[in-house]
Amino acid sequence: MNILVCIKRVPQTGGRIVLAADGQAIDTRFLGHTISPHEECGVEAAVQIVEKEGGSSAVLTLGPAEAEEQLRDAMAIGIDRAILLETDGSEWDPVSTATAIAETVETQEAATGPFDLILFGNESADSGGYQVGVRVAVALGRPVINGIKDIWFRDDRRAAFARREAPTGGWETYELPLPAVLGVKEGLNLPRYPSVPGRLRAKKKEVQRVALGASSSGALGLGAGEDAAYVNSAVPGPTRILLRLPAEEKTTAEVIGTGAEAAPAVVDLLERIGVLAR
Repeated sequence: MNILVCIKRVPQTGGRIVLAADGQAIDTRFLGHTISPHEECGVEAAVQIVEKEGGSSAVLTLGPAEAEEQLRDAMAIGIDRAILLETDGSEWDPVSTATAIAETVETQEAATGPFDLILFGNESADSGGYQVGVRVAVALGRPVINGIKDIWFRDDRRAAFARREAPTGGWETYELPLPAVLGVKEGLNLPRYPSVPGRLRAKKKEVQRVALGASSSGALGLGAGEDAAYVNSAVPGPTRILLRLPAEEKTTAEVIGTGAEAAPAVVDLLERIGVLAR
């Protein structure tokens, strides 16, 4: 099995979010970065599949030079090689991102053979667009299913089975001819933590770099017909006006005493809230 995992560098989830002064972006100067959680499960799945079925694995990301850190984290747990589509740090829209990834996949496959499976996270932890994996699959002409929480293969390795939770309860199971694209969800597995020997091995592995520069939108997988002309027309799309942080919930705590002397105050408090009655 030849597997590619596409990941994204995102701010650490759970960190305090601060906006830039112009309100147009998140200020990441004081935030750590990590692999988007769904994609961590994709990396673990690729390693497990190659361990069981044999073959090779690669990890790809589109982002600034600093995203090499996340690629090496993936290689530290067992991914064989890495590809960095290096940008100038500007934000890329889903269409441009998917176009660049699809073109890179075609170039890689021409050199090393087809990827049997391409794994994406169901959605990224920052923008949550749910688009890139589907757009790449359409551009490459491959079947795609999102929301996956289980993967296994037919005995002849010519098809994959993928299972996801149904909206009405229960499970939906799909059979996809390979090569295919899957969007996996957190809970597919429990990602392992990179070991020290793994990190040392990852430092010795080469990261293939492809310079991209600034984002440029374009039609994806539509050809030169009317549909492509429509995508590139002057029809206005959504425009960001301002980012706004949700209101923070504030809580307060009252110290009613310390040690044994606090016991009467505790009893009084329990009486006030109706837990005790005299």
